[in-house]
Amino acid sequence: MRTIVRASREVGIQVLTLYAFSTENWQRSEKEVKALMHLLKKFLKAEERELMDNNIRLDAIGQIHRLPEDVAYVLNRVRLHTAANDGMRLNLALSYGARSEIVRMARRLAEKVRDGEMTPEDIDETTLSDHLYTAGLPDPDVLIRTSGEMRISNFLLWQIAYSEIFITDTLWPDFTKEEYLSILDAYQRRERRFGKTH
Repeated sequence: MRTIVRASREVGIQVLTLYAFSTENWQRSEKEVKALMHLLKKFLKAEERELMDNNIRLDAIGQIHRLPEDVAYVLNRVRLHTAANDGMRLNLALSYGARSEIVRMARRLAEKVRDGEMTPEDIDETTLSDHLYTAGLPDPDVLIRTSGEMRISNFLLWQIAYSEIFITDTLWPDFTKEEYLSILDAYQRRERRFGKTH
């Protein structure tokens, strides 16, 4: 993770979102979930200095309230500590699932309509985007799927509507800076038309 974050910072990526733990991952064994949470907490503590040194702001999207109290404490501490950093934004998708994100957004909009804060006619793509975890952030230009999996796995379903998708057989722990930069280079050569002819 550190390698990819550093490479992103070096090439001027503004926002990097990493899918760290899904809502479905809670269904794993208690022992495995506990081990993953321990790794997350360890990572947050170890990387806090690195984030500060490289002017990177850490944030998180997902059902953060479901995280163990000690993990949430460290996460919030690092988020507060790095909040003023403006070199790059690193989003960790934690306890995240795109379908649950969309349900949350729909409920919030329904409540606002019910309470008279808005009408159904006020709802458009911008309104929907403004009620997602990623409100205020640009949609991803690139989605990289490691380990050769040919599925989205409930990740940023709304936001990746026009993302360029790259699939690599490389497992995430083996994903190198060189392969990452090669994908970014290939992305720059793609023609993005957003449904238009030119």
